[in-house]
Amino acid sequence: MRTRWIALVLGLTAVLTASASARDTTTGLAAGTPPNIIVLLADDMGFGDPRCFNPDSKALTPHMDRLAREGRRFIDAHSPSSVCSPTRYALLTGRYAWRSRLKRGVLKPWDPALIEPGRLTLPALLKRHGYATAAFGKWHLGWTWTGLDGKPLAAEENDFPRRVDFTRPILEGPTTRGFDDFFGMVGNTVASPCLLENDRPLFTGASPPLNEPPDIAGVPRALLEPWEERNSLPVLTEKVTWYLDQQGAEAPRRPFFVYFAMTAPHAPLIPYGRFRGLTAHGDECDLVSQLDDTVGRVLDAIERNGLADNTLVLLSSDNGSPGFADEGAPTASVIARYGHHPNGPWRGMKGDAHEGGHRVPLIARWPGRVPPGTTSDETVCLVDLLATCAALVGDRLPEEAGEDSHDILPALLGVPHKTPIREATVHHTLTGMFAIRQGDWKLILGRGSGGFTLPQDVPSKPGEPAGQLYHLKDDPKETNDLYTQRPEIVTRLTTLLETYQRTGRSAPWPPRPQAPSR
Repeated sequence: MRTRWIALVLGLTAVLTASASARDTTTGLAAGTPPNIIVLLADDMGFGDPRCFNPDSKALTPHMDRLAREGRRFIDAHSPSSVCSPTRYALLTGRYAWRSRLKRGVLKPWDPALIEPGRLTLPALLKRHGYATAAFGKWHLGWTWTGLDGKPLAAEENDFPRRVDFTRPILEGPTTRGFDDFFGMVGNTVASPCLLENDRPLFTGASPPLNEPPDIAGVPRALLEPWEERNSLPVLTEKVTWYLDQQGAEAPRRPFFVYFAMTAPHAPLIPYGRFRGLTAHGDECDLVSQLDDTVGRVLDAIERNGLADNTLVLLSSDNGSPGFADEGAPTASVIARYGHHPNGPWRGMKGDAHEGGHRVPLIARWPGRVPPGTTSDETVCLVDLLATCAALVGDRLPEEAGEDSHDILPALLGVPHKTPIREATVHHTLTGMFAIRQGDWKLILGRGSGGFTLPQDVPSKPGEPAGQLYHLKDDPKETNDLYTQRPEIVTRLTTLLETYQRTGRSAPWPPRPQAPSR
């Protein structure tokens, strides 16, 4: 009898342990040490730029290819918008930017903060769980400058750059939105180039740095003087790797979150040093290759500091590529000139409602957790990072946060589940045009692309449909418009989008658990 009881207890213990292990795989993973999280966000890198997504890419991307071999590729991943600022807002807040004041376009260099005071952000969430949080690179989400009279400047004031007092701190910047540390710039190109550390400008334009040490927070002065646009990525790379070295030297270590908003391959297409002419396929391919080198240097820093095994690395892009070939010839297509397809097989480009505007590469690596060398066709969106990281640390978002963010941790970890994680995904364009995707059906609410390639609002002619409908499985290049043939699909998707707009959220509340497949 006693033997049977021992066997029963051991068996029950094994079942409970297995159940807890399965639960730990898809939820908070709270039983283990919280992972470091590094988000590497490229600027204007298309789906077809990395060779691991497009074997015919003319860019050289050995480090991104290695990341894919060691991690998981997502081939149906999307940016929340097909242009810059809205994607960055959504990534950090879990909320589509069209719910904010930004209804179209991107922020101007001097615009005030887009992330509302008090809104929960990804770094603020992780700080609650003991994380150190740092942002590097292109912010492009607004802040407030102080004028020479000591008063905050309004974005619409004339001759804005000449009225800024660059010796004063900025207000409402990254360090007020959840980041402990910031090192970067307002955007890629501004009227007066400015590098900032935390809330303090370091220098502007051709002026010397405002502080005197031989280097600035780990960045050699040789890279900083003279300051030019081509210096941006090398300077940021030096700073990020320096930060990782500091994290590796800390004892005891605390988990950290790094958001590295890289500045390439966005215009100006000016590859740095040895990268210019490297590929013989134009500035865009050279700049993607330089970006890949930055990715490699970050991965090297992770490994030499013994951080790799407990670090989740996510690599993606803020939108598709505009497809320019060379600096000085911005209207020349890299496809026509060099045979490089930066957006892969997809129709359209940056700014568009078509897939080329927002279908982006996404790679996740976390040794021992994310299955290496695998591919996922789950539809995911960068707006999902907030809910996913909340699940990662065993937290649940409050109802007033992450309204459009879904927990995609099961897809990251390769855990089978019965139903799609996202009910539908909303796309948004440069001009404010909406599209909605559910399963294989995609509805675009307007004519044209909604981006750079056609006028803002292409009017429908008498008898012409008001939108476009495509079945992506049968028609991945969006050439066969079924809008008039499938009115029931048009009605269903239009109603769903209107519901998302009216209710203020697209993620379910309370969040529904993902049922595993049997």
